[in-house]
Amino acid sequence: MLITLTTLIRFAIAKTPAGLARLLSAWCEGIAGFFFRRSAITSLSELDDRALRDIGLERSQIEAAVYGYVTLRNRGRR
Repeated sequence: MLITLTTLIRFAIAKTPAGLARLLSAWCEGIAGFFFRRSAITSLSELDDRALRDIGLERSQIEAAVYGYVTLRNRGRR
């Protein structure tokens, strides 16, 4: 049985009044997360190469690191 996203959303909203609140909450969290990640990318892009190297990143890894796809080297060593 194939369920489309719109069918699933309609079911969640129709099932309980809180379904709409959960849907709107998830939407707001997604929008806020988007702006937070864009801000982090902008801040990291403003750093020079030496500062990026100090935190274990290369300029080409900034966006992947913000999205959580890159693990930092030497983490936990002091």
